Amino acid sequence: MLSKVAPWLASRNGTGLGVRVLGGADTLALRALANLDPVANVFILAHLDSVGTAAPTSGGASVIGVFDDDRLLGACWAGANLVPVQLDPEWVGDVAAAAHQSGRRYASIFGPAETVLALYSRFEQLGHYAHEVRSRQPLLTISGAPAIPANPSLTFGTMADFDVILPACAAMFEEEVGYSPYLGGQDFYSRRVAGLIRQGHSLVHIDARGTVVFKAELGAVTQDVTQVQGVWMNPELRGRGQSAGYMAAVVNLSRTFAPVTSLYVNDYNSKARASYERVGFKQAGTFATVLF
Repeated sequence: MLSKVAPWLASRNGTGLGVRVLGGADTLALRALANLDPVANVFILAHLDSVGTAAPTSGGASVIGVFDDDRLLGACWAGANLVPVQLDPEWVGDVAAAAHQSGRRYASIFGPAETVLALYSRFEQLGHYAHEVRSRQPLLTISGAPAIPANPSLTFGTMADFDVILPACAAMFEEEVGYSPYLGGQDFYSRRVAGLIRQGHSLVHIDARGTVVFKAELGAVTQDVTQVQGVWMNPELRGRGQSAGYMAAVVNLSRTFAPVTSLYVNDYNSKARASYERVGFKQAGTFATVLF
């Protein structure tokens, strides 16, 4: 195994485990690892469904694996973000070192809270300091029909509505993370939104005036699980109790892809959590997000 280790990676850590970047031959092992928790690991499973390989992407993103001899024990996606996959908090030291030594800049770390916070602790020691740490984000799921009637106005977005949907997505992003998604240029974010629309992963209600009332996206989709992201109600229409009906519609539309709908929410967002509870979402775990 040592011959496969990239030059910038530690080949062995203090526990005797090996760390290296995964290649195409590791694809089945990574999928099996991620399927141990298909809800928490929907991001990497959707990636594997899309590209079919664990090998590094043409854009330079890769998956760092932790091995005991040839057995894959845990992993971490290292692309625009860091996303741990069944990664024990005790193994994050060499993973953090490898991610740091790659020279990439990461927008965030997200995933199961204990591992994310342990990974950030090591990352901080390497000189990476967070803009914000959201340490408790309930991971919620629902299977089956929602508990309340769905708002029938929600539908799949189309490219004909792109010029209306994009500003709503940008407004949600800025409200959520505190800065514009257009920093550094608008093209990348625009392509991301357009891609979601083309995939049928954009859910939106646009009223007769051409105004987005509510929107959400399916940020990751597999045959088993969808993960809802970007939930946004037009600020002019908030406080009227409408969001739960829209979320019920999100669940119904998501079920055309997979039986389980998931999302994670900031623990301090009591209004959103109450809305999700009305729809029938139940907590399945706890995520954390570190924003750089």
